[in-house]
Amino acid sequence: MTTSKADVIYDVQDKPPLAMWFGLSFQHLFAMFGATVLVPILVGIDPAIALFSSGLGTLAHLTVTNYKIPAYMGSSFAYILAMQSLMKSDGIAAVAQGAIVGGLVYLLVAVIVKFVGKGWIDKVLPPIVVGPIVMVIGLSLAGTAVNDAMNRNGVYNLTFLIISLVTLFSVLAFNMFGKGLTSLIPILLGIIVGYLFTLVVQQLTGMSIISFADIAHKPWFEVPRFDILGVDYAFKLYPSAILTMAPIAFVTMTEHFGHLMVLNSLTGQDYFKDPGLERTLTGDGFAQIIAGVFGAPPVTSYGENIGVMAITKIHSVYVIAGAAVFAVVLSFIGKISALIHSIPTPVIGGVSIALFGVIASSGLKILVENKVDFDDKRNLLIASVILVSGIGGLTLNIAGVAISGVAFSTILGILMHLLLPKE
Repeated sequence: MTTSKADVIYDVQDKPPLAMWFGLSFQHLFAMFGATVLVPILVGIDPAIALFSSGLGTLAHLTVTNYKIPAYMGSSFAYILAMQSLMKSDGIAAVAQGAIVGGLVYLLVAVIVKFVGKGWIDKVLPPIVVGPIVMVIGLSLAGTAVNDAMNRNGVYNLTFLIISLVTLFSVLAFNMFGKGLTSLIPILLGIIVGYLFTLVVQQLTGMSIISFADIAHKPWFEVPRFDILGVDYAFKLYPSAILTMAPIAFVTMTEHFGHLMVLNSLTGQDYFKDPGLERTLTGDGFAQIIAGVFGAPPVTSYGENIGVMAITKIHSVYVIAGAAVFAVVLSFIGKISALIHSIPTPVIGGVSIALFGVIASSGLKILVENKVDFDDKRNLLIASVILVSGIGGLTLNIAGVAISGVAFSTILGILMHLLLPKE
């Protein structure tokens, strides 16, 4: 993916003319929009808050890294299952606390990296641990995706299934046959196609699926419904939230390293040296803490961002900053928030089938690219235990404090790798 400097239209520190800057930043946000708002919809959080924290978190990351890295922070899919479970048991306060603690884990690792280096990370999280964990993240959400795709209020509905399949194949078509930017925003375009198809189905069948009443009543300007610690709820310790979400931070960290390597290749820089891995981790950590403070899903650096940069040959941090500002501004437009809320369940289900499958396949890709040998009994056992415990939802519950799913399988995987003999 290396780009010749001669091919680059705007390099990392280049500032486009104002009109061009406006258009490029909006195009960039357009590519991030679909995935960023999908996570809060799946969890039950106001998408406007996710947009706000995505923009603010990106600006924080840019500031911490001295505006040297063109990275965009969007809602993380790795935490979905943990957030869904916490929302049912303890509510948004627990999710927020888990997000903040995840950010603190990043800050702690940043301090260790500064003084010790990063070699220990590869020893704790090798491909045989990370690959199956990423597969668990995708596969453990399969039931949610399929339920949304074919059930209406818990009952099988053929119309819902048809809508979800039209949405799914739209995503696949845009991904496979789209050109340029179109191929980079298949989620957003799939949602649009699914939404329009649902309107046609609703008109033909008379079935009530989408309502515009809320959109009509919403004002153009509306402050997002933030859930702020100390303002909207009092502090209370949620050990389950901390123990469930903190281990997942180590998984998203490996994603962070991967994105940095691709950015190094794309821009011809070495971000591990300047501004340094400790600063990039600190930027991610502060972005996650900001998300937690406002009651939004945790954020992570987005691969979509790298794809847009590779296609457009525009690497400018100013374009990224502009996209972040637009995200914050859009979060205050009430009708946008209401429109997002009106997206029908089967459309979300169709998109989710593709998206969660891609996440699971990414874990498989890690194993293949690193040539993990499954004739080695040790590797076979580690992967097997992680997959079954994670997808099955194996739970450690002591005195009301629960660790389950991705978090528990992550801990088990790390322990097995450290304790099982290599021969």
